[in-house]
Amino acid sequence: MAVFKCKMCGGTLNAADGINVCQCEYCGTTQTLPKSRDDITTNLFNRANSLRLSSEFDKALETYEKIVNTAPDDSEAYWGMVLCKYGIEYVDDPATRRKVPTCHRTLLESIMADVDYKSALSYADSKSRRLYSQEAAEIDRLQRNILDIARRESPFDVFICYKETDEHGRRTQDSVIANDIYHQLRQEGFKVFYAAITLEDKLGTEYEPYIFSALQSAKVMLVIGTKPEYYTSPWMKNEWSRYLRLMKADRRRILIPCYRDMDAYDLPEEFSHLQAQDMSRIGFINDIIRGIRKIITGGSTVYEHSSAEDRSPAPQNLDPEKMLQRIEIFLSDKDFENASRYCERVLDNDPECAQAYFFKFLAENSCSTPEELYRPKAITFFATRYISGYGFKTDNEEIFRTRINYVLGHSMKNALAFSKGNEHDEIEHVYEGVVSIVRNDIAQRERKLEEQEQQIVMAAYERQQADVQKLEKKVGRKRIKGILLLLAIISLFIALGLFSDDNSSGALFIVFFIGLLISSIIA
Repeated sequence: MAVFKCKMCGGTLNAADGINVCQCEYCGTTQTLPKSRDDITTNLFNRANSLRLSSEFDKALETYEKIVNTAPDDSEAYWGMVLCKYGIEYVDDPATRRKVPTCHRTLLESIMADVDYKSALSYADSKSRRLYSQEAAEIDRLQRNILDIARRESPFDVFICYKETDEHGRRTQDSVIANDIYHQLRQEGFKVFYAAITLEDKLGTEYEPYIFSALQSAKVMLVIGTKPEYYTSPWMKNEWSRYLRLMKADRRRILIPCYRDMDAYDLPEEFSHLQAQDMSRIGFINDIIRGIRKIITGGSTVYEHSSAEDRSPAPQNLDPEKMLQRIEIFLSDKDFENASRYCERVLDNDPECAQAYFFKFLAENSCSTPEELYRPKAITFFATRYISGYGFKTDNEEIFRTRINYVLGHSMKNALAFSKGNEHDEIEHVYEGVVSIVRNDIAQRERKLEEQEQQIVMAAYERQQADVQKLEKKVGRKRIKGILLLLAIISLFIALGLFSDDNSSGALFIVFFIGLLISSIIA
């Protein structure tokens, strides 16, 4: 019998085989259970649940995605992904003494429209589906309340992300540095979200609406740390990882990692494309203030790891047509790095230039022309990303389109969104062609995998049959040997009885006995 942990309190659940809904004897919560009960999948579920209970939502999400790859029809895996995306933690309600959800990752999209929630419902049985619907309705209500509060909050210019206390509950050096930066930025007239001060009058209430509002409005996030492990602490990572996702949708946002007493190479890998700032450097705070002011007032300071030429402001009076021609030359020369960089320059001046987005999509996938997108290298890359993230499921058109769009990325999505007329038709033709070929490639891989599995099964069956035949022959020989030996013994007893009456008859049986004995040995 598989042993699962409670999603609410972490207690052990008594889950009998074939039961998909049970009640936790520790917290009394009725909850859904996974369909998959093998040891590996059970351990993955418990690992993901433990990570989520520890607010390690990103790591938990990755674990649930692994489960979906091996068990794509397990509704509980999709539901776990939903809980991670919305940062759901279950806490005790003092009034009712039951576990209720609280949200640490508010999203603008309703949970009811979430593709993984829909997958959970589609693969669940009737009892599980009813529980998912009830929990989703409660989370949706919670989300709407958070959004209502967030809409009434004033916008912020800067969000300071830092670790307030260490593992012993003592104030960190980071919090002291953050406090100093907060006051200096405030003196410069910026509105700054600094949890220790901004949330001090919110004691006794949920912090998420105010954190969500600040993340949504802030143009700049400063991520402050003096130890590598602080950057990856659950609550600190919860803030900066959410801001990175906002940056993908809004290129005007900037995240600046600020470090001290450590090596820049020890920063999280997610910051590798950003230009980190050493807080021990003379003039650090002046550079930060100057950079933030340019960003807030519409300047073009960009904190990214790049050359001095890359960081220089883009020309304000550039000719878009000439820039696009230049990009085409870079693409034809397979200089994809410069092609992508020039696309960004065009987009700095015209954020809705569909052609620039399409060229950027080509550069991101190392293709000089749209035709190269149809070649095996690109198709294999897209199909592999899809399969590694979602498995082989492509039958639900709506879910498939949502997932393949995520695989193709924002550049193609924006190219389709901003293109018009003939240009839109051409881009859409390429898009549909790529999607069709990728779908076929996924189907071919699935068939090939099934054939390989069948071959493995057949080979195992043939080996088993050969072993059975060998065993049958061996058993047959042993039976013959036993019969001959038995006859030899009988002839011996007869011979011994006859020797006393007739020596010739006894001798004959002795010879018969020796012959049988030799035959049994040979057999």
